[in-house]
Amino acid sequence: MQYEPIRSDQYYHIYNQGNNGEDLFVEGRNYAYFLRLMYKYLDAISDIYAYCLLKNHFHIVLKFNENVADKVISQRLSNLFNSYAKAINKAYERTGSLFRDRFRRKRIEDENYLKNLIVYVHLNPEHHGFTNDFRRYKYSSYSSYLSDLPSKLDREFILGLFEDRSNFVHAHLNKKMELEKSLTLE
Repeated sequence: MQYEPIRSDQYYHIYNQGNNGEDLFVEGRNYAYFLRLMYKYLDAISDIYAYCLLKNHFHIVLKFNENVADKVISQRLSNLFNSYAKAINKAYERTGSLFRDRFRRKRIEDENYLKNLIVYVHLNPEHHGFTNDFRRYKYSSYSSYLSDLPSKLDREFILGLFEDRSNFVHAHLNKKMELEKSLTLE
């Protein structure tokens, strides 16, 4: 499969899943470790807008900073995923690839798609049955947007896209209702 090169000053949806459907996260400390690595490797070269870590896959929405060399971006992403995979392999005495193939990426080209993607990422745990209420899912960036505690997420930018916090919440709940309605009509 041909992958589009990742470029600076662009928005991306980065995602992947466990090799052969295996779990990426075995226990709570694994999620926390992945998030620490994510910020360690990506914070200096990007603005992170949303994430969701599910037992067997993950989503990250971000924008790489201007004037960051493509090879630096690729190396940082590689370091993130390789560091995590090595730690999991060591901790659980496993061998082989943790992730399915190379990570997937989709360039985000318009603001409307970015907003819809952020909602999609936050609704993902409920959609896949990991929780009954996406708002309470611990390994998603959703709750950070409702908090006033310090965050490394670019809350101001994202809340501005939705105009304010109440519209951010409304967009999520509205999309959830749309999805529930479409499921009952099937």
